[in-house]
Amino acid sequence: MTPLAWDRYGKARIRLVKVERGSDADAAHDVIDLTIDVQLEGAFGAVFDGDNSACLATDTMKNTVYAMARGRRIEHAETFAIALADHFAAQPAVSKVQITSSEPEWSPIAVGGHGHPHAFIQSNAEQRTSVVTRDGSATTVISGIANLVVLKTTDSAFSGFPRDRFTTLAETEDRILATSITAAWTYRRDATEFAARSRIRTALLETFATHHSRSVQHTLKAMGDAALAVCADALDITLTMPNRHHLLVDLTPFGLDNPNEIFVATDQPYGLIEARIVR
Repeated sequence: MTPLAWDRYGKARIRLVKVERGSDADAAHDVIDLTIDVQLEGAFGAVFDGDNSACLATDTMKNTVYAMARGRRIEHAETFAIALADHFAAQPAVSKVQITSSEPEWSPIAVGGHGHPHAFIQSNAEQRTSVVTRDGSATTVISGIANLVVLKTTDSAFSGFPRDRFTTLAETEDRILATSITAAWTYRRDATEFAARSRIRTALLETFATHHSRSVQHTLKAMGDAALAVCADALDITLTMPNRHHLLVDLTPFGLDNPNEIFVATDQPYGLIEARIVR
């Protein structure tokens, strides 16, 4: 009988929405909206041969998420994921647990200039992400942001690149720079405070806005440096930034000039720039 080289199983896309209402009847509510994956590794080889004695049902995993959410306040997805990882790691056959989550942001709807206490809006596709891995006694926390779409209309250039007979791209000292930022940073092992996400997000956005870019790579590195500077607990940050091309439209057939005003936005193909910056 051939051995398994590797295996893992779990419950994917557990949808958890919790309303934190507070003790005061008039208190503003918080909405926690998590999509969670639970994945287990361990001594599960016998399950593939028909013996389910060590196989925790994935339906039980789902129920555990809901029951544990009821019994605790969820201030950060990371702390809830650590509690889940600790719970599942206590199962006899389990050697490694990975809890992955994504979370959109629900913001209070403004009414009369003030945030409504229990009405919310989800204004974009941005997601807050986390991956908590419990491997033996060690716990690793990776937090992040996905689908953070940004665009700047100037202070971006791309020139001085090599040219050959297949190069048609014109050099430019003034172009649109647009991307969808995905960022993931690893916390040091003993970190317990996960509110740095807002500081890191602000650092990424402010740097994108103010950096005089010579390339996507140039701005990516500056953004990573700024993110690490505002979070001492972050060991590294990985950034993925697809270049959402905006191409200058040739209006000369119509007898018109185009002083960097009219562009066509293209979605495919696109440049894909990725890097990991370490402290």
